[in-house]
Amino acid sequence: MEDKRTHELPELYAPNGGEGPYSYSQNSNYQRGVVEAAKEKINEAIANHFDIQTFCGTKNPVCIVDLGCSTGANTFITVQNIVEAIKLKYKSKGVNAQIPDFLVFFNDNVSNDFNTLFKSLPPNRQYFAAGVPGSFHGCLFPKASLHLIHSSCALNWLSKIPIEVMDESSPAWNKGRIHYTNAKKEVLEAYETQFAKDMESLFSRAQELVVGGLLVLFVPAVPDVMSNSDTFTGTELDILGSCLMDMAKVGLVEEAKVDSFNVPAYYTPPKKLKALIERNGNFSIKRMEVLNNQKKHLILQSSSLRSLYLKAVLEGMIEKHFGNEILDELFNRFTHKIEGSSFFLNPETEKLIILFVLLERNN
Repeated sequence: MEDKRTHELPELYAPNGGEGPYSYSQNSNYQRGVVEAAKEKINEAIANHFDIQTFCGTKNPVCIVDLGCSTGANTFITVQNIVEAIKLKYKSKGVNAQIPDFLVFFNDNVSNDFNTLFKSLPPNRQYFAAGVPGSFHGCLFPKASLHLIHSSCALNWLSKIPIEVMDESSPAWNKGRIHYTNAKKEVLEAYETQFAKDMESLFSRAQELVVGGLLVLFVPAVPDVMSNSDTFTGTELDILGSCLMDMAKVGLVEEAKVDSFNVPAYYTPPKKLKALIERNGNFSIKRMEVLNNQKKHLILQSSSLRSLYLKAVLEGMIEKHFGNEILDELFNRFTHKIEGSSFFLNPETEKLIILFVLLERNN
């Protein structure tokens, strides 16, 4: 019988909605830093690779999608950057009068707070807007209907938790942990395998792009040579898992509940992502490099702010699995564990990178 747990995640996972102090929109400084650093890369990608000849003499709109848009202002900044870059290309070619309309699709899982997203739409936007709920690992658009697909800080989230890490009979059973950080190699391998499957699904988006269409990705990743625990994110998840185990020891949660909870996030090394793209064959790699985003955006100035950030991202997932009665205790424990840590307040200890990947659909 098929394990239904593998189908839960797309419906359940979403950062905190709304605009309150625990919302993703108020706790996405890191993602904002990526957006700001990405503007130059987007401008260059469109200037050098976006084919405006496709639209000359037609009334067809330029169709753009932001995969994993979430709820905050970051997606609007990115979309505006893309639209302005395309308009600038028209002007540079002397065809201002032929600038087409723009249709932007905002995509995220069905549990995303689209109400907050659309309530926040810029009133002076230069595009038509539409929402497309659903996992970007599945079919979303008609064939050859899109001209540019963008995604930022979303591809590190897996479509589902690997079955093996929740199976007591599997060598990859992740007992007592909630992530592959510092876990057995079999756990890491299970995450890697699921990421590879997800990327194959993502690259099937090629059929939704026109020939020559662009896929612009900003992917949270790790350097090719490092341990699987040598990042803020990995260490924080390890600490959060230890807080859950501490609570299990005093009877505040069931240990079996902790054993069956895993955070579906994976950070790929560049070489492995490059190999997956080449193996798929639907795209040509135009650029693939590390984004030079300033580390000031990575560092939050106190343990409480780091806790807020993690809570904004994971609260819904934790609440669904454990119930909401443990949330305050869990994040209070997490805050105390990292309090005063020079590791978390020092930007030089952060090894997480952002990969800028520009792909063009092959014929």
